[in-house]
This record gives sequence, structure tokens and C-alpha cells, in this order.
Amino acid sequence: MRAIYATDLSAASEAAIENETCLDYLRRVGVDEIHLVTVVPSNVHSGMPGMDFEGRRRRALERYRDVMEDAGFEVEAHVVRGTPHRRINGIAESVRAELTIVGSRGQSPLENRVIGSTARNLARTTVVPLLVNRVERATDEPEVVREHLFRRVLYATDFSENAERAFEAFSYLRHATEEATLVHVESPKDPVDDPEAQLSEFAERLEDWDIDTRIELRYGDAADEILDVEESVTPTTTLLGSRGRSRLRRLLLGSVSEEIVARAAGNVYLVPPPRTA
Repeated sequence: MRAIYATDLSAASEAAIENETCLDYLRRVGVDEIHLVTVVPSNVHSGMPGMDFEGRRRRALERYRDVMEDAGFEVEAHVVRGTPHRRINGIAESVRAELTIVGSRGQSPLENRVIGSTARNLARTTVVPLLVNRVERATDEPEVVREHLFRRVLYATDFSENAERAFEAFSYLRHATEEATLVHVESPKDPVDDPEAQLSEFAERLEDWDIDTRIELRYGDAADEILDVEESVTPTTTLLGSRGRSRLRRLLLGSVSEEIVARAAGNVYLVPPPRTA
């Protein structure tokens, strides 16, 4: 599996990239090739006073490459200029990546929260599955919040086509997953026929893979209820699709995905619709 690993060279990005447990979990789900990507915002110039940006970028990427190669990955580095989420998506398409990984919070050399906002932008626009790796906030030496990326997965579904596509990610995540919680939030505006039975069918499939599984049926605001379940079961990663059932393709999981990316305590794995030809 080929992955994009986006970094803004911050301490938060470094914490995620150099975490051995995170890298081990990526290997378990089949990642063997990583494209390190750092995007220089258009308003940042290497010649700005007091800023050795070129040297810092070069040293950081060399260190990250060494860490990942030592962990057994093939690594290629890309340095590009522009709008971060657009350039990340562009490289993901050009190298035919199957996964994009981004830290949930980071600061650029200009103290802008580049990766933090980029994660949310990618939640709207990503062309490949997106793993938002949650890193501690408001600390000089941050650590990954839940480093066992796929050990305990919370899967949220509205039973749409793309939510089921997200469920299929278990076909490779199962190699690293021990526990799963499946949740559906009922909406009176968009009722589903016998959601408990449908969740039970999903649970049976996971149990066949020796994944200890439970189901949750909730009522209310989708994002609030999913986050409430996350708080109660503390999954390492929440898995969901980035489009829902509505005619505008944003009523349920389309808009909820952004809220989960912004507010979840742990990691988020977001699966978009398939690429168009």
C-alpha cells in the first residue's frame, strides 16, 4: 500500500512520524511505501529574515526519511509550494496513493496552525482514505494521543453506499484490530429499516475475523452522538465515510465527518467516495 505522509515540520508532525508504534501499525495494515510531503505556503519565503527555512526543512526531511527507512518503508520526499490540502491531494492522485496521513495539529515556522486546518480541509476534499493522527495540543513536546492506531475501532455508519465502503476498510485494518464498536445514529428525517439488524450483520462479519465487537444504536445529532460513544469506549481510531445519504451528499456523514475530524479525542480514519476516472 502506498501512503502520503504530510508534515509541516512541526513538533506535532515529528511526534507522529517518529512514533514506532504508529509506524508498526501502518506496516500491519499493508503500508510499504511512503511519500513524505511538506507544503510551503505561498506566503512563506525562504529568504525571510531570521528564518533558516530551507536548512530546517532539509534536515527534518532527512531525519524523517531515515526513521521510516529504518522501519522498513520505501520513502520518497516531496517539497512543493501552494495551498496545503490542494497540493497533498494532487500528489496523492499523481502517485496513486491509497492512504493520506496527516497530524491533527501542528504549527508552521510562522506559528500558523497549518496542519490543524489542513486536516479539516482534507476531510472535505480528500481523494483517498485519510488518517488523521491525533497529537497532543498546547505542549512543547507533544506525543501521539492514541498510538495503537487500529487496535480499537469505532465505526460510524448511516448505511449509505459510502459508509459501507468505509466498512470494507476492515478487510485490511483487521490485521491490526482487536476490538470494534459499531454505531448508527437514528434520524427521524432519514429513517433506516431495522438498523439494529444491519449493525448485527456487520458485527457477525467482524466476529468471524476474531474481532471482539459491540453495537450501539443512538438517537439525536449524529456528530454529538458519535463523539459521545467515542468518549465512552475510547477507541484508538474512529472510522467513517465522508459522504452520507442526503441528496446534497452532506446531510449526514458528509458534514459530520468534518465535525468528527475537528472534535474527536482520538484518531480518525475517513473513507471518501471512489476516484472518478
